[in-house]
Amino acid sequence: VRRARVILTFVLLTLSAAGNLAVLWAGAGGRRGKLSHVRLLLLHLAAADLLVTFVVMPLDAVWNITVQWRAGDLACRLLMYLKLLAMYASAFVTVVISLDRQAAILRPLAVAQAHRRNRLMLYAAWLLSAGLSVPQLFLFHTVTISSPQNFTQCTTQGSFPQHWHETAYNLLGFACLFLLPLLIMGCCYSRILLEISRRMGTSLFSSKEVPLRRSTNNIPRARLRVLKLSLAIVSSFVVCWTPYYLLGLWYWFCPRAMEETVSQSLTHVLFIFGLLNACLDPLTYGLFTIPFRRGPGHCCRGGHGAGPEPCSPATGSSRCSATSLHAKRGATATPAQETQSHLGNGTSSVDSSCL
Repeated sequence: VRRARVILTFVLLTLSAAGNLAVLWAGAGGRRGKLSHVRLLLLHLAAADLLVTFVVMPLDAVWNITVQWRAGDLACRLLMYLKLLAMYASAFVTVVISLDRQAAILRPLAVAQAHRRNRLMLYAAWLLSAGLSVPQLFLFHTVTISSPQNFTQCTTQGSFPQHWHETAYNLLGFACLFLLPLLIMGCCYSRILLEISRRMGTSLFSSKEVPLRRSTNNIPRARLRVLKLSLAIVSSFVVCWTPYYLLGLWYWFCPRAMEETVSQSLTHVLFIFGLLNACLDPLTYGLFTIPFRRGPGHCCRGGHGAGPEPCSPATGSSRCSATSLHAKRGATATPAQETQSHLGNGTSSVDSSCL
């Protein structure tokens, strides 16, 4: 069982490293010019996933090979700190992306504020991750048992005066790593879907906009795209980590009953299943978010000789902006109109069909 876990962990490490490094290369190295704020968010999430990939995964695999801790006290404290920092960063940057999507849909005119807002939220996410992980440096240490033979382990044994102190610390980690991110993401995407539904309902009663928007079927496509993106992001996080954290809750309150009921191998499998989230994120980006290497034929085109129009990095969906509409009428869009209708930096325009 231990060998299978080690092999599976290294397989996940390879897949996650390849996927997230490809996202970093395509988003940063493969493009010139200023990054859009959406692309910047996704690059930060890829960086957080790579931290999970190169710290959490190999640490788990090697520890299962050696069984006991052989790296010394300093490495014990530092690696436990980096492990928690990586998990916090992955969760918090995902929350930042959710907040950005909410702002883009609910306040579509605040395009100029998006870059500054997102940078501040990213700084806060990484600083919170680093700050909340600091206790690991003081709680974890090496403990050596000499009888019947020398055995050293990296553990929190003796760091908490009472058992409930350890339970409270674990519950704080559970709330920050899983519960709060889940609640914030759920709230954000619920508000997004409600706003899209409201706009769709409004457009149905607008005699001027019904022929324009419904004829190109853009609202249903945009709504479906946002639904898929929302479902992919939230489901990946929830499905991968919920079983492991629920098992952790059981152990924190009823450790003896949990150990008697659940095998150690199942606990290992659930943790590896949680790490799968780092592998699924690049797939989510590729399917719904960033058309890094798509050709012009995959993006929407204006009719009657209009040139190809770039896909939206925010949703990866085809759209019909004011530019293409003018092209269909044989007119030429002005730079101001093109800027207003363009979603290239990850925000939606006033037109709800371009979500």
